[in-house]
Amino acid sequence: MLNSASLRLRLLAGAALTVAIASPAFAAATPTDATPPAATPTAAAPSATDPAPTDPATADPADQTGLGDIVVTATKRETNLQKTPIAINVLSSQALTDRHVQSLYDLADGAVPSLRVATFEARQSALTIGIRGIVPLDANQPAREQGVGVYIDGVYLGRQHGLNAALFDVDRIEVLKGPQGTLFGRNTEGGALSIVTKGPSGKWGGSATGGIANYGGYNGALRLDLPEVYGVALKLDGVVQYQGATTKNPLVGQTGFNYYDRRGFKATARVHPISGMTADFSYDNGYDSNSPFYSQLLNVNPNGCVAGAQSAASACKLPGTNYTTLTGSVKPVPSQVVVNGTSRMKTADIGVPQQPSIDKTHGFTSNIRWNVAPEIELRSITAWRGVNATQYDNSGGYHRVPVVAAGCTGTACNFSRYSLADLHQNQFSQEFQAVGTVGQFDYVAGLYYFNEHISDDAATPNSLAFNSTLSTITVLDPCTGSGGFGSQPGCRSIDRASEVHSKSYAGYGQVTWNPTDTIHLTAGGRYTRDEKQGVLHYSRNLNYDTATTAQLTAAGYKPLDASWNRFNPMATLAYDASDSVHLYAKYATGYRAGGASSRTSNYQTFNPEDVKSYEIGAKTDFWGHRARLNLAGYIMDRKNSQVDISSIQTTASGSFNNLVTINAPGITKIRGIEADLTVQPVTGLTLTAGYAYTYTKIPPVLIASTGVYQNFYIVFTPRNAANGSIDYTVPVSDMDLKFHLDGNYSQATQTFDQYATKNDAAFIANARLALANIHVAGSNAVTISAWVRNLFDKQYVFRRDPSNSLPGSPTTSTTSGSISNVLGDYGNFNAPRTYGMEASVKF
Repeated sequence: MLNSASLRLRLLAGAALTVAIASPAFAAATPTDATPPAATPTAAAPSATDPAPTDPATADPADQTGLGDIVVTATKRETNLQKTPIAINVLSSQALTDRHVQSLYDLADGAVPSLRVATFEARQSALTIGIRGIVPLDANQPAREQGVGVYIDGVYLGRQHGLNAALFDVDRIEVLKGPQGTLFGRNTEGGALSIVTKGPSGKWGGSATGGIANYGGYNGALRLDLPEVYGVALKLDGVVQYQGATTKNPLVGQTGFNYYDRRGFKATARVHPISGMTADFSYDNGYDSNSPFYSQLLNVNPNGCVAGAQSAASACKLPGTNYTTLTGSVKPVPSQVVVNGTSRMKTADIGVPQQPSIDKTHGFTSNIRWNVAPEIELRSITAWRGVNATQYDNSGGYHRVPVVAAGCTGTACNFSRYSLADLHQNQFSQEFQAVGTVGQFDYVAGLYYFNEHISDDAATPNSLAFNSTLSTITVLDPCTGSGGFGSQPGCRSIDRASEVHSKSYAGYGQVTWNPTDTIHLTAGGRYTRDEKQGVLHYSRNLNYDTATTAQLTAAGYKPLDASWNRFNPMATLAYDASDSVHLYAKYATGYRAGGASSRTSNYQTFNPEDVKSYEIGAKTDFWGHRARLNLAGYIMDRKNSQVDISSIQTTASGSFNNLVTINAPGITKIRGIEADLTVQPVTGLTLTAGYAYTYTKIPPVLIASTGVYQNFYIVFTPRNAANGSIDYTVPVSDMDLKFHLDGNYSQATQTFDQYATKNDAAFIANARLALANIHVAGSNAVTISAWVRNLFDKQYVFRRDPSNSLPGSPTTSTTSGSISNVLGDYGNFNAPRTYGMEASVKF
């Protein structure tokens, strides 16, 4: 019998397939100021006199006769979305404005059903991004790679740190779904997220935006286009974004939770050194001060753990184990601790030391394009980028181990794990491309080089202490308070520190043969060689650089020195059944490089994983181009899936997050269906809907130490996800009144690889009302708007961690485990309703 949620979802999916859509009105035509060269690669860039395709989100309703063309660059050239045989969603600049998207984390509510964005732990400073079930739990380690490639103006970003920085004058975000291993390379198993910004126009102009919001929020953006002088066009962009804490920290002088303060600057210069050549040189610098989401204690001992003999049906069981006996006891929860699993807390139950985490990003990019001849365009993309991230995370208070009991003495009274980490990354990349058309053949060829150096360290001291009767709480000395160690630099007990050098070399090519006007056969391949050298400097306060051979042998430590070679082929057959119906079948492959876990004392290595994908799709326009329906179905088989086993291990000075990454044997199955619909039933009204069904199954893994088969899960991948939106423009005198409403649904999903425990299902709505084209000084340059995110103030747990509610790992035998640190599940609620007003002016 269907439950109500399943019934609603199926009705929504049925309605979506009945109406007729295409990529949620995230449709975006490429405007004339879009970034040129390699940032938005084109076979032949349109001239300033060429008519631009219509953008249904921004076009004058009076001039609009149907859904406009959407230009994408997924094949390294400008193509029409509907004629490009790849499953793609496009978020236009207008769509980002309507949803009040200021950073990539704002897409976590489901703007694209198959795109999943989540924080690592509760931290805003590092994001996990997944597409089609390729979602790593912890891709934030220096020697581990992400499963979805993130690009800004054609430049690959090697780390997920710094991804939540402010966005600069984005023209569109292209979500390329499915393996992109040929044109985009390694670590694009699930797809690629390509952010395209606007470049210089060479003409005087610009815009300014300012706004205020609840929680003391404000935002501002300035775009300045300067006239071309001596062959140089300059564009300047600046942004500021601020939000106060949404959960208060009772400890005086300390930062609250879910706070951010971002700012950034970007300068781009465009020159034409010789005839047929265009070169863009840009520099950007970003600063992001933020704090984590608050981690609440959701329940107490939910699995009913008690000491003594255990039955096979007992829920008090760590995955991969088969306890017959449990030892210790579950301690009572102190009276100061609030247990709340139903609503978002506005004030933390216990005040904790909490400083803002700081992310600093910077980069220089050179994009050069040269039309050598009608048949060939040469491009060069050169980039130096870096990230410096300093993490302060004390979001859990008493809601994480260690658990304190009455009668405690010394370090046994300490609690409130303060996770302190530093990461420094620098990368250099160089890519050469040749793009063109010869007769019936369209081709792309390229060479790629990537060099990355990363170092990190982390400490997790306790920051607070109970007295022996649990009646009072004191703040520990920041230098000596936690087992003789503290949180100040120079006083920390380093849990881990590592350093990695990575290099990647690749050559690729892709050719599309167009034997007729309706048949297009594409074949391509990419050869990649990856090299990694890494070392542990510290683990559990042991200096590996000065440790004895006996100490290193006891830890089982071995430096990382590995290389991998891959050839990733792809083939696509596309058929234009008519001017408005385009069909395709595609075979594609991808791979994610191997590495080592710096969260283990032996620096445990793991191998690459590989994926094969089989996909069929249809892209259709009908009803006089007033409706658009895109469908895709795919089968992906992944070999050697990298899965994580996470546990918290208590130490004298705090607690250590031990995370082992292994390769699951066998084939991981990922199956999916996607539908995107856009309908314009009357002039000025656009309706969109999207749906993604994703089935995932990792074969059970035999745990050698226990002889027990353990199930693993793909995180943050709902079986069903859907969204829809309404955009309506009404002429008011000589102005336009614009209304936007979107709703986004996601089914509950696992948030840890090894736990069946799920987060909550979610439905989030966003809205915006704007009065546009207000005439000032003879021009329609002003827009005034009001926006709201999480319109109905829905509250759901987006991350649920059961590790504190289960026994510890076996120590002396495989049949006995301790429950002395069993507390309960803890997790994080989504952001509350935020709202504000904005005014923008173009000049």
